[in-house]
Amino acid sequence: MLTKTILALAASGLFAAASSVSAFAQDANSAAPASAAHKLTVELNALAPSQKGCMMTFVAENDMATPITKISFELAFFNDKNAVDRVTVLDFRDLPLSKKRVRQFDMPGVKCETVSRIIINDTPVCDGPAAGECKAALTTRSQTAVPFEG
Repeated sequence: MLTKTILALAASGLFAAASSVSAFAQDANSAAPASAAHKLTVELNALAPSQKGCMMTFVAENDMATPITKISFELAFFNDKNAVDRVTVLDFRDLPLSKKRVRQFDMPGVKCETVSRIIINDTPVCDGPAAGECKAALTTRSQTAVPFEG
């Protein structure tokens, strides 16, 4: 009789643990897409020689929870000797929710063929989201041979 009671308690404990694990897994799965959706994506799309220097084209998309009314990025440009050639701040203006925006910047005195990589150092201006959210949500990619890091 005691053995049957112990077995019944053990079985009910296993069922409770199994249902807790599946509920936890469902919660974890439902949380993953929400955090993955909160991204600020900036893509280096093209580099093209211009009369002034190098025309840089970026595509940005705000998939965060809040529209961005004004944002700028501090970028470091590395030359063909892998040394920092210059650091500059580019104003990307506004980035509405879930809309791609193309931004072009003509960089005077920069030869496109000598740019070996570009790094986003900081987001000195990010109006809309809470402090630090833009940098935390930042994802970068490059459609060129030049690496673009965030």
